[in-house]
Amino acid sequence: MKPHRYCPHCATELELRESSGRVRPVCPNGDYVQWNNPLPVLAALVEYQGRILLARNAGWPEGRFALVTGFMEADETPEAGIARELKEETNLDVDRLALIGVYEFMRKNELIIAYHVEASGTIELNEELVDFRLVAPERLRPWRAGTGYAMADWMRARNLPVEFIDLPAMPTPEEQARLATN
Repeated sequence: MKPHRYCPHCATELELRESSGRVRPVCPNGDYVQWNNPLPVLAALVEYQGRILLARNAGWPEGRFALVTGFMEADETPEAGIARELKEETNLDVDRLALIGVYEFMRKNELIIAYHVEASGTIELNEELVDFRLVAPERLRPWRAGTGYAMADWMRARNLPVEFIDLPAMPTPEEQARLATN
C-alpha cells in the first residue's frame, strides 16, 4: 500500500520525518503519522471431502492456485472472518477450524493468520474466484511465500513430505495494464 501524500485530517502535504525511531510520512501540523502497519489477512487451508481446495483469483495467470484468503474486517474475530470469507468466496460452511500459524508477507505489507478449515456444502465461486482444484493432501506443493509456509507447516504436522515449488513472479499492476494494452 502506498503511503498517503496528504494528511487525511487537514490536507497538508506530508513530510518525511523521524517518528518513533523510523522515517515516516508525517503531517507538519502534527495531525497525522503514517504508521504503515501491516494489514491482517486471513488464509484458509480448506479441507473439503478429504481434499484441499485451492482457488484461482480472477486477476491471476492461468494455472496459479492458492489458499482462500481475505482481509479481516473491523469488529470481527479471525475465526469469524475465515467463516465469512469462505462463505462469500466459495459458499462453503466451516465445520471445524484450527489455527495453523501467523506468517509475514512483507512484499505486500501483510500479516497472514492461517487456519486449517474442515468445510461442507456445495462449492459456488463468487466473482473474485474463477476456478478451483481439489488436491490430495500428499500432492500439495507449497510455494516459498506467506501462505505457502502455512501449507508446509500443516503438511509437516501430518507427516506429509514437503516439496516447495518456485513460482514465477506475479506481474505488478503496472505490468498487467501494459500487457492488457498490447
